[in-house]
Amino acid sequence: MPKLKLAAITDDRPVKITVELPAPLHRDLVTYAEILGREAGQPIADPVRLIAPMLERFIATDRGFAKARRERH
Repeated sequence: MPKLKLAAITDDRPVKITVELPAPLHRDLVTYAEILGREAGQPIADPVRLIAPMLERFIATDRGFAKARRERH
């Protein structure tokens, strides 16, 4: 496995990034937020706020990533 050029990032403060989404993906994100809001009984004001939890969930459930991360340590 190649050695990464970056060292560990110790600062846990949130990082603001700009992401460009394809229009169909953005529409799906808005629709997802609407459905989630209905199920939770409260509207989601900004669908963009779903991106971080979705990425966290994706990474947490990606078995290939988990295996590679374990092998790296």
